[in-house]
Amino acid sequence: MDQSINRTPNGIIIRAIQPADNHDLAVVVRNILAEFGANRPGTVYFDSTTDALYELFRKPRSAYFVAEADGKILGGGGIFPTEGLPESTCELVKMYLLPEARGIGLGRTLIERCLQMARENGYKQVYLETLDELHLALKIYAKFGFEYLLAPLGQSKHFGCGLWMLKKL
Repeated sequence: MDQSINRTPNGIIIRAIQPADNHDLAVVVRNILAEFGANRPGTVYFDSTTDALYELFRKPRSAYFVAEADGKILGGGGIFPTEGLPESTCELVKMYLLPEARGIGLGRTLIERCLQMARENGYKQVYLETLDELHLALKIYAKFGFEYLLAPLGQSKHFGCGLWMLKKL
């Protein structure tokens, strides 16, 4: 995993996930899902890996980036070789930002970093699963060239996600 630290023009740090981030990231993910009414079974809200993201992202060809300002975690996003996906495909996962971190280009920065890491790891496609409730994210994914699929790929076990998208790199 790329261990470099970058700063956005507005001073937000983008860095690789660390063990101490687990709790704060789990709170961010669950609070955002609750904010949008998506805190239901079949989503990462109830996924036990949400409490151990650092450990999850030790898997080869995965990466997770944390956005932080003044010592506070604002969100993050990553890529992961989800079980059942083609060898050349990874999943864009756990992409969440607190309300105060939205609308400033941070989501775009995190997605760009994830796509760059996907290319560096030899992936040819990036898949994602999402929900209608996360309508703001849908617009961003479309701008990046993600296209809707008719059915899910892989075996994420997130049956609560009803939208699937794929981007060729």
